[in-house]
Amino acid sequence: MSLWEAILLAIVEGLTEFLPVSSTGHMILVSAALGIADDPFTKFFEVAVQLGAILAVVALYHKKFLRRDPWRFYLTLAVGVIPALILGKLLSDYIDQLLESPLTVAVMLFIGGLVFLFIDKIFPEENHRSEDPSPSFLQALIIGLWQCLALVPGVSRSAASIIGGLQQGLGRHRAAEFSFFLAVPTMAAATLYKGYQFLKISPEITKNTQILGIFLAGNITAFLVAMAAMKFFVQFLQKHGFRLFGWYRLILGGVILLLHFSGAAVLK
Repeated sequence: MSLWEAILLAIVEGLTEFLPVSSTGHMILVSAALGIADDPFTKFFEVAVQLGAILAVVALYHKKFLRRDPWRFYLTLAVGVIPALILGKLLSDYIDQLLESPLTVAVMLFIGGLVFLFIDKIFPEENHRSEDPSPSFLQALIIGLWQCLALVPGVSRSAASIIGGLQQGLGRHRAAEFSFFLAVPTMAAATLYKGYQFLKISPEITKNTQILGIFLAGNITAFLVAMAAMKFFVQFLQKHGFRLFGWYRLILGGVILLLHFSGAAVLK
């Protein structure tokens, strides 16, 4: 992987991690189009670059993460992340197989697009029920179960957890923000696990200054882009809802399906 390829993937990660469009799916598609999808370092980088996005959440919402009485906040996140940790571990081999399939990404993007065309009518903003500033432990657990749908690439962790928040009575703004917060332990666990696996196979990477430079540049890029993307998303969501994201997913998923079934080699 070259530096410019790493920066391109990092931009994709930062732009899409917190939008309901599937960052993993986009990176699979981009790496496949670049012809680097089969590189073991690419597979590691696609997970490790999430570190920059994680830090962006903590920086943007530092008052939440560093307040004087954070125990309930952190415990709520712990409850929410448990389902994904358990299922992610149990299904890790199957998930790794799906991560190599642009077709799976396309199908899930298309299905998710159909859902987002109607999600504003299913959960109208004026009907949100919960007035508590943070979800209860039960709400966090249920949202965490919804998040498990994103173990299938193309579903989108952000989309699944936001829908879970809406289903639990949170408004758009709070559902989106809790999705950001829940991303921190979820993505941190995935990054540490994949990093440990990769270093067992390729311990020499720690001595390769070029690879370390690529890793650093990618995460700085993901951090900056993710900060801007989160601010945009919350403001856009409040005014316009999810319909545009539905059309985007439908168009992208449809184009990839057409390319696949027409025999195009670009994403194979």
